[in-house]
Amino acid sequence: MSTPTSPLSGALLGIRVVSLAINLPGPLAVSRLAALGAEVIKVQPPTGDPLAGAATGWYSELHEKVKVVTLDLKQDHQRAVLDELLADADVLVTAQRPSALVRLGLSKMTEQFPRLVHIEIIGHDGDRAEEPGHDLTYQAAHGTLTPPTLPTVPVADLLGAERAATTAIAALVARGADGPGGRHRVTLEDAACLAGKAVRHGLMGPGAPLGGASPTYRIYAAADGHMALGALEPHFAARVHEHIGTTFAELKIAFASRQTAHWEELATRLDLPLVRITQSIPTREVIST
Repeated sequence: MSTPTSPLSGALLGIRVVSLAINLPGPLAVSRLAALGAEVIKVQPPTGDPLAGAATGWYSELHEKVKVVTLDLKQDHQRAVLDELLADADVLVTAQRPSALVRLGLSKMTEQFPRLVHIEIIGHDGDRAEEPGHDLTYQAAHGTLTPPTLPTVPVADLLGAERAATTAIAALVARGADGPGGRHRVTLEDAACLAGKAVRHGLMGPGAPLGGASPTYRIYAAADGHMALGALEPHFAARVHEHIGTTFAELKIAFASRQTAHWEELATRLDLPLVRITQSIPTREVIST
């Protein structure tokens, strides 16, 4: 899918980013930096990036503007190639546990290259920095899951990636023309915690204002699909009441009586935030237990 050119697409021209981060948060973050004009070099291990096998199309999209090279950092001569890349780099992005960075000799790169900004994406911080985790476990700890359903959006990874990109940009601004870079941690659990505040503060969740309490902010079954109604503002709600129904029961009956095409046409005509729900999940074999 093509996207329009942003007026900020050249904001990071002249900035070189070297990324060692595989899986999702790192590639998302550096893809964002590349979209803003940075030169991005992705260093992958000989085993590749698991994301390439799990979501080939998305991997390709995220690496459209990224140069990918393969290095075995456990081999001294290939580790030296990384140092050559970092000598002219502005940003290093990693997504390993702290102990892995130590083993690879990457924990003190900002001492070796004082101008380098090191963005370290980790799962947890402090005493839990070595604790393993993934998007699912970060979400599980912060109230954004409804068991037993698995999440359809990797919330912690997405928010963590945005934090990594903005932290990199902020660190570059703070560095200025002649200042030091520095090492900055971005914690995926913190990103999940931020998402969970919508539930903990009562905005979302069963019976909450954005969780079904209002008849005009809900999902309704139509004759051939489902519609998402987001009429929060009084003027939108008034149009829903006038043209469709007032109570949940009335709206449920009304939506079920017509097909989604009818409701899409009505939404356009009445200027309503009413959208047919599109399901684009690829068909996969369902694993049962």
